Amino acid sequence: MRTLRAGLDDYEFEDDDEQLLADFDFDPDAPILMPALPVLAIVGRPNVGKSALVNRILGRREAVVEDTPGVTRDRVSYKAEWGNQPFTLVDTGGWEPDARGIDKSVAQQAEIAVELADAVLFVVDINVGPTSTDEHVVRMLRQSKKPVLLVANKADDARRDIETADLWSLGLGEPHPVSAAHGRGVADLLDKVIKVLPKESAVAKEEYGGPRRVAILGRPNVGKSSLLNKAAGEERVVVNDIAGTTRDPVDEQIELGGRVWRFVDTAGIRRRVHLQQGADFYATLRTQAALEKAEVAVVLLDVTHVISEQDIRIIDLVLESGRALVLAFNKWDQLEDERRRYLEREIEQDLAHVEWAPRVNISARTGRHLEKLVPALETALDSWDMRIPTAKFNAFLAELTAEHPHPLRGGKQPRILFGTQAASRPPTFVLFTTGFLDPQYRRFIQRRLREVYGFEGSPVIVNQRIREKRQRRT
Repeated sequence: MRTLRAGLDDYEFEDDDEQLLADFDFDPDAPILMPALPVLAIVGRPNVGKSALVNRILGRREAVVEDTPGVTRDRVSYKAEWGNQPFTLVDTGGWEPDARGIDKSVAQQAEIAVELADAVLFVVDINVGPTSTDEHVVRMLRQSKKPVLLVANKADDARRDIETADLWSLGLGEPHPVSAAHGRGVADLLDKVIKVLPKESAVAKEEYGGPRRVAILGRPNVGKSSLLNKAAGEERVVVNDIAGTTRDPVDEQIELGGRVWRFVDTAGIRRRVHLQQGADFYATLRTQAALEKAEVAVVLLDVTHVISEQDIRIIDLVLESGRALVLAFNKWDQLEDERRRYLEREIEQDLAHVEWAPRVNISARTGRHLEKLVPALETALDSWDMRIPTAKFNAFLAELTAEHPHPLRGGKQPRILFGTQAASRPPTFVLFTTGFLDPQYRRFIQRRLREVYGFEGSPVIVNQRIREKRQRRT
């Protein structure tokens, strides 16, 4: 090591090179017990502005908002804060009595949200006034015995406040006029919310500060929500045969395989973002944002269908983000022998560039082999976190270049002077060289790194910095 470092003195280096040449210590996440934050649920019938109010409270556009009723379908949690009081904000789908099909599932999710909340904001559209559906919601809220604040939304100016008088008939006390679209009255409403919320939730579980974050990705209707529900042991998100049921990323803290994880169910990524409109467009952007926050991605592939260009694009999205990767082949219990032969050929041809990713064969619907997901996740994350000491890495490089030196380029042979691991998550290596290394040779180094150190489930990045010899002073 010292000899190698001494040899670098003959070459020109930039200011930030020294930082790269110093070893760094990596501290993995350790689970930290956090107090259970109070939970505020927002409920109401469809298209009264619940998601717009969520975005106004958060101060950013998180929930998908569209004029079409029924855009939000799951109960979606966000971390919020007002007056130095953090709390969990839960957006829900529109509640309707006697709903059927997917609308019934949406209504059930809203009822569960109320059950698991410390307080509730009941949103009513001031332009419509109280309806029979609102009265049904009121009955449901009274049975819950939770503190309820009645929100009269779409009161865009003070002249509209008088129209809130009709809402007294709902029997929930004083209506609070707000405009979620313009922010009017929201601060006053939040002041009242903080007064009714407890400092610590009476219903939420204690949270862990450091569970590993797992994004579940795949094309629409591949079984992502079914996988989350089965892992959680409850109907956490709406599952339906309609493709694109999930629109917002849904976070869920789950205990699986003896440890706590934070799973993120995402909207299915459709073929081309620029061809999407409205809710689907924003859902895809949120899926990409969820991937950026995750540490490992589970890409679900439907074995009953041919591996498509869309599947490959989703995998490439994970590679571009630098996240660890696990491939989960779903609906394995429905796989027929003939389809199995074709699938093996597709994996060999289409997934050759991610042959290093752990593969698990599961059935999200029945939970078959779900336990195999945990060791695959742990393997991928261990690789993603891996740190190779600089001395070992340079010994590896010395052996590799002695056996397989770089081919001559224009009569000259580029040499690797020194190498170091600049980062983990994903493992990123920097090679200081005397000339440009062919991409093929860098890929060869990546392959040998995997052969020696594994890196199963993690991308490996090899960069180079070309350094010229110092000019001798005469």
